[in-house]
Formats: sequence, structure tokens, C-alpha cells
Amino acid sequence: MAISTDMLAAFVKVSELASVSAAAGELGVGKSVVSKRVAQLEAAVKATLFSRSTRRIALTAAGEAYLEFARRALREVASAEERLRDLRVELTGQIRLTAPVSWGQHVLAKRLPDFLRLHPAIEIELQLADRLMDVAAERIDLALRWTTLPAQDLTATPIAEVDWVIAAAPSYLAAAGGAPQAAAELARHPCLSYWRETSDDTWTLFEGGASHAVRVGSRYHVNNPDAVVDAALAGLGIALLPGYVCRTALDDGRLRRVLPNCVPLTKFGTRITAFSTPERTRLARIQALLAFLRTQLG
Repeated sequence: MAISTDMLAAFVKVSELASVSAAAGELGVGKSVVSKRVAQLEAAVKATLFSRSTRRIALTAAGEAYLEFARRALREVASAEERLRDLRVELTGQIRLTAPVSWGQHVLAKRLPDFLRLHPAIEIELQLADRLMDVAAERIDLALRWTTLPAQDLTATPIAEVDWVIAAAPSYLAAAGGAPQAAAELARHPCLSYWRETSDDTWTLFEGGASHAVRVGSRYHVNNPDAVVDAALAGLGIALLPGYVCRTALDDGRLRRVLPNCVPLTKFGTRITAFSTPERTRLARIQALLAFLRTQLG
């Protein structure tokens, strides 16, 4: 579950006032709404933030540790929103963007309408492509790339983290006699991943303080993460997936995490980075979009 500013605001107010009712009054919402938002935050961070009794509510040790982070996050969001409001009246022109197909569809394209509503005089041209487009030659203002490769002569701005998940359908795991318990056991299962070349048949996993390279096999190779999800849901094997494409299936139980203590290390890395030429980066509309994306996705 994603953490929202509403959850953080409810947590901070309850901690400051030591009362759900008082916090609800300050925030202008119902008491049940505040309680729900705090419960959602605790579920998201997987920690109990308040100790509760019939007479009082107080922060736990985890809550005390989390409080300053929550306050800082709310200040950052408020600062970013203020910055965008200040720029709104002066931002005009076109922004040409490129982004990976799957991430662009699942994540970026869902946020850009909000940016366009903030800035009515801005025009966006979004090209979704998995190839690395030539920023200068193809007149790209901002290239959002899922890569660990440095970009010569370009300004790089980190935008979003991408987590990697190993998952399979419950039906597959039942038919296979259960999930693998160690990285090396993956070699005995059909495995599915975002496949471009033969080297992608080797998965590198960090487990127990060591890195393991496991040669996996599959009868199905596909160069699109969404198609990998479909194959996993169909029970074709164990999949290595970016979290954004399988979050819903994991939440509703159609997919189950496998080897949760293993951290996949892929050639794509764990971050979406925005690249632009230095002169384009300095433009107010590019700066506004970068600030917006980092606030929304960072």
C-alpha cells in the first residue's frame, strides 16, 4: 500500500494532540477517518505506531522514530506544492518526454494528467519506447530511463525507485510441490523474466549476505513485463518482475511472493532516472516537471 500525505497528516496530528477526536477536529474529518488513515499507515510501514488504551494514546518507540520522518515528508510536499504554485503562471511551452513502455503505462502516464491540470499552458508529448533514444538528435527534453548506465554529457536526476519481486501463481506452486527455499533451487523450476538476450537466463540474487548467479530455464521468452505477469498468472513458472506491474496481483492473492529474503540484482537497476541536456534541465518547465515527479514518485 502506498503511503499518502493524508495518512502522514493524521499520524502527526494524533501524535501531537494525543487524541484521535482532537486530531479529527483539527483536520476537519470524522474520527473514523483519522483512525482508518493511521491504521493504513501502520499497515504500510509494518509497525505499530501508537499504544492504545481506553484512557490514552501514546507513541510507541517505532512511532517516535517515524514521527520526524513524517513531519519532514509533509514539509517537503508542502514546499514542492508551493514551488509549483509559484511557477504556474509563467510556465508555457512543450515538453517532449520518453519513458520505458511498461513503466510509462503503469506509473508515469497516471501522474502526468495532474501535472497538466496544474499547468494549463504546458503541452506534453510522451513517447513510450524501450530503446534508448538519442536525447539531442531526437529533440527529447527529458528521457526517463530504467538503466544503470551513465549518460555522457547529460544531467541525471533520480526520479523513482523500482523494487523487484520473485513471484508465482499459487496453482503453479501447488503443482510444483511448493516454493523453492533457496536461490539455487530456482534452477529446477521454469522461470519467467523480462527477456532480451540469452544472458537474461541468468538471475543474480543477493541472499544471506552473498550474491548468487543462478542459471534458469524457460520455454517462454518475452520482452514485455506485462506479458511476463500474464504468463505467471497462467501458471507457466516463477517470474522475476518489477513491483509496479504485479502489485495488484500480489495484493489480491493471484500471485504469491517466492524467496522473499532474496534481493534480485538486475541489469536494469532499481531506479528510474531522468536524463536531459544541461541547457534543457535549466528550463523552468523542466524543473517544475522534475520537482513534480520526484514529489509524486520519489
